[in-house]
Amino acid sequence: MPNQAPLYERQKARLEAYANAGVNFDLERTADYTPENGWRVDDYETELPAEQPGPPAAQGSWAAAREVLRNYTFPPPNLITGIFLPDQPLEQRVMVLRGQFLFFTFWFGVRIGGVTDEQRTLPNGETEQVWGYNYRTLEGHFERGQIDFTIHKNLVTGRIIFHIHAFSQTGRIRNPFYWIGFRLFGRMLQKRFSQQSMKRLRAQVEEMLQKGWQTPNTQEAPPVQQAATQHDAQEQMDKATS
Repeated sequence: MPNQAPLYERQKARLEAYANAGVNFDLERTADYTPENGWRVDDYETELPAEQPGPPAAQGSWAAAREVLRNYTFPPPNLITGIFLPDQPLEQRVMVLRGQFLFFTFWFGVRIGGVTDEQRTLPNGETEQVWGYNYRTLEGHFERGQIDFTIHKNLVTGRIIFHIHAFSQTGRIRNPFYWIGFRLFGRMLQKRFSQQSMKRLRAQVEEMLQKGWQTPNTQEAPPVQQAATQHDAQEQMDKATS
């Protein structure tokens, strides 16, 4: 059987369709997106293997987590598969998310809204190194909102945390059958996504540390072949769990 083209090539039309799509919520009103105003606000975090105090090690836990985040391999593939052009800089990335639930498959567009790479001072005066990014829902998504994924290393203690922060609200769903299904199961799937993403990221980081790994030559995107392999592996996992 001939090899299939990488998933991002097979979904080229969808990626192009979302290239110029706008976000489906008002970026000027994010301060108003609170539970009191009908928005869901979520925070999740999990500890990753700690490092020695000081800056993140080149092949340590924090750097490994950064690569897992960059490659978007941490979401549970039986729920979400992220499809993107592997040579596109992270800060310019548009992704097609393939969502799966029961016998349904949904396609959504999101765009990276910002990349974080900075040191922050904690309330107790200690300093942490933070790296991560957010993505925002585009027109046509069943939800509207933003989710942030960040890796934090306390430079004093060596403690490392993976944090997920999100605000969201159900968007406009024209299909009444989908609307009912999303109202019944959407919140459950949101929680499952975050909980399983934390577990998977930790497991991938632990495996990288156990086997040893090398920092990729480029920090802007995974190599094309690596990304294609990851997407194809995710698709095989999708088929095995569907």
